[in-house]
Amino acid sequence: MLRFLGTVSIAALVAGSLAACATSTPAASPSNADSKSTIENCGFEVPMSPPPQRVVTIKSTSTEMLLALGLSDRIVGTAFQDGPLPENLETPTPLPVLADKVPSEEVVLEANPDLVYAGWESNFSVDGAGTREDLASLGVRTYVSPAACKEPQFQPKKLTFDDIEQEISQIADLFDVSADELIAKQRATLKGIAKDTRGLTALWFSSGSDIPYVGAGIGAPELIMQTIGLKNIAASIDDTWASYSWESVIAADPDVIVLVDSSWNSKDKKISILESNPATANLTAVKEHRYLIVPFAASEAGVRTADAAADLARQLAAIP
Repeated sequence: MLRFLGTVSIAALVAGSLAACATSTPAASPSNADSKSTIENCGFEVPMSPPPQRVVTIKSTSTEMLLALGLSDRIVGTAFQDGPLPENLETPTPLPVLADKVPSEEVVLEANPDLVYAGWESNFSVDGAGTREDLASLGVRTYVSPAACKEPQFQPKKLTFDDIEQEISQIADLFDVSADELIAKQRATLKGIAKDTRGLTALWFSSGSDIPYVGAGIGAPELIMQTIGLKNIAASIDDTWASYSWESVIAADPDVIVLVDSSWNSKDKKISILESNPATANLTAVKEHRYLIVPFAASEAGVRTADAAADLARQLAAIP
């Protein structure tokens, strides 16, 4: 059952609806949005009007989505960024940073946003940026990347590029801009990927040492691996990411290992973990150094997923 927004947002929504009724021929938005006045997002109804002007982004996926849509001027604060921006999304001046991790609600409100756009639903909490209900009661809209909704009924059953396009379109509709150019670029990137046909198996190694945390069967890692022709050894796990076991990895003996690279858990650290353990050191991929590297910020569903797939496909093609 959907949760209700606060009174301030409801009043604004009613006023917006009345204004819409008084207009005889409403103008179509550049993104060809339909006549809906709200977007359903992880069980919340997010008012569509007016287009946000002051946005706080939490996590790289949300920041990069706005930059890819040409909306850098709407960002009044960023937080919990997972890595540097890719060259094609760099801004002339640095974006304002509110916090290295999840900002407090007080810090968020000091930026006076009309929208908080988060990459993880868990970013919204009493100890984090504030609950969605509380922010709504203060007239601040919230949006979560749909692939990161916590409740299974609201997240994709198995992520596809259509799901990513839907988020792009929703955000474009919310800001009343066109998504056509960005979606066309995404599709062109995907069309240019040469899928590997060798039937190679892979482990997506995200983090962990004693217990590996891996890309499972329904999220961005699975989508990327499937797109480039790899068979995910953890595909049977009905989750986006999951704890796995080295015993399972050893039994599967993957042909290649995808290493997620970050400042706090680098690819080199992961390689050291794999090569220093006698059991994993005998894996085929480890002995032959068959590693593919993906930046953490590109490992989650968003505008970099297609580029990540294309990059990993090129790396895979170079592996004999």
